[in-house]
Amino acid sequence: MCSDWSKFKICFLGLAILLSIGVANGYAEEEEGDPAEIGIGERLFLETRFAQFFFQNSDGDANSSIGAGDPVLFETETLGEPLPGPFTGQSMNCRACHLVDEHLEAPGGGMRTYTDFARRSPIPDRPIHQGGDGLTHAPRNSPPLVNASLDRQGGLLLHFDAEFTTMEDLVQSTLTGRNYGWLASEFGQAISHIAHIIRNDNGEGELAQEFGGSYKEVLRGNPRDADGNLMPELVLPPELQIDIDDPSVQDIDIFSRVAELIAIYTVDLAFSQDETGAFNLSPFDVFLVKNGLDRNPQSGESEQEYSRRLLKEIDDLDEVQFVEDPADGSFAFHNQAYAFGPEELEGMKIFFRETPEESDTGAGNCIACHQAPNFTDFNFHNTGATQKEFDAIHGDSAFRKLRIPGLFKRWWRHEAFLPPTPQHPGGTGKFRSIPSAKNKHTDLGLWNVFANPDFPKPQDRLWQILCEKRLGRTFDSFEHFGKREFFMVLRKCRVRKLLKKSIALFKTPGLRDLGHSAPYMHNGQEDTLEDVVNFYIESSDLARARRLRNGAPELKDIRLGPEDVAPLVKFMKSLNEDYE
Repeated sequence: MCSDWSKFKICFLGLAILLSIGVANGYAEEEEGDPAEIGIGERLFLETRFAQFFFQNSDGDANSSIGAGDPVLFETETLGEPLPGPFTGQSMNCRACHLVDEHLEAPGGGMRTYTDFARRSPIPDRPIHQGGDGLTHAPRNSPPLVNASLDRQGGLLLHFDAEFTTMEDLVQSTLTGRNYGWLASEFGQAISHIAHIIRNDNGEGELAQEFGGSYKEVLRGNPRDADGNLMPELVLPPELQIDIDDPSVQDIDIFSRVAELIAIYTVDLAFSQDETGAFNLSPFDVFLVKNGLDRNPQSGESEQEYSRRLLKEIDDLDEVQFVEDPADGSFAFHNQAYAFGPEELEGMKIFFRETPEESDTGAGNCIACHQAPNFTDFNFHNTGATQKEFDAIHGDSAFRKLRIPGLFKRWWRHEAFLPPTPQHPGGTGKFRSIPSAKNKHTDLGLWNVFANPDFPKPQDRLWQILCEKRLGRTFDSFEHFGKREFFMVLRKCRVRKLLKKSIALFKTPGLRDLGHSAPYMHNGQEDTLEDVVNFYIESSDLARARRLRNGAPELKDIRLGPEDVAPLVKFMKSLNEDYE
């Protein structure tokens, strides 16, 4: 039937379409159950007793009831009316800021891709009069965890400011950090408390009933249900088991294993992919399949090269097959048609177009930072979000006039400017703070991490990223450089010069399933996708007028008019999918 190559290609394309349509309608074969380490990681992700509030109010009882619970969990902050907090009466956990379906049916709620609804995520209050910092919100909102750990060239750089190079490091910092209520000076206390919960859990809680009994039994590979029967689906692999009764096992060993298991769970969170590793559930993905277009770069092809090729191949299509038939798919969690039609196609062309064709509009240059198929370059850029917010509070040009210390001043007075860490618990975090009428500082993103000795792991990669931005070119290593070029690079990429290039840089987010992650930008200042497009029109105008401090050079090539907003939004909505 498919004996020669031409027939094989036709057969393969038809099979791919059928598989894609089947998956889009929920007809994919039932997946096997998650490995035990993911199930136990989820339990730890949901655990509410690791927080400082529980420590403060449990009187040393690992299984205590803490009455009314932490007030920060009473409500889930939204852009409209607050929603009931899913963990009311308890303490902070990972899920409180990385929601999924807790508010699926609630008015103003909906599905989430492991993110919250807030402009800036609420955190437990540590009042100043009790020795705390008085903060009630993180400086940023919670980034979606779905697709956060995708493989990328150069390795992981996690969080908006590249603070972490592994998910395990991120989890460790979260469990012992301000989001869980702990001050930087309480790092050791947080580790001891988490180990205390694991050692003394009695296995009678709701999570224990679902996930194999006490932590002691679960972590040594002996999970039991309420009737005492072994639960083989929750037996951890030997390399992840730990016997907490072993005298040689220290608190730090337990803490590290907890973080490792949570990291395994979060790394597994990704949007749907088929057996070839291609995304397959959004209308955009189905459109590519129906038109016989590649959904991933070819071997040796960069994502930017792939995006350019994709646009050319679409322009060359003799007859475009749109996604418009109910058999193509449907949405359960998005209030929109499952479609990729002429308007979505026009929006895609604007999104992928790097220079205007005839008029001075119609070119989004979006693929400079949001290349297919992941729709992120995993890099860091200053889009102008920080400047817009700061100037709205303190007046036009206020951010451009803001005094920011140079390398040596920042190094000499570390705690006066940089965020608190266990190494420098007295850090003010002035430049990782929320601007207000009273606070004439703001969040400078990457500036807080680059050349900061408290964050050694990302420094090599950040130096290269910033050096490439300064030179306007990329390089993999120095090995092909001649002596003259080598010393030129070192001279132009001195750390004190690169620090200036790091001001207000934040990581490029992925654009898949944006319908489940509003509000947008690191500070949540844009409510809708229409707002986001209009923001880029304003920022690109500022960049061309040289009125954007340290703005990304890619902004200057954005050429959009009011007529481009609607089709661009339509295209971005075609990247939505039903994440479950």
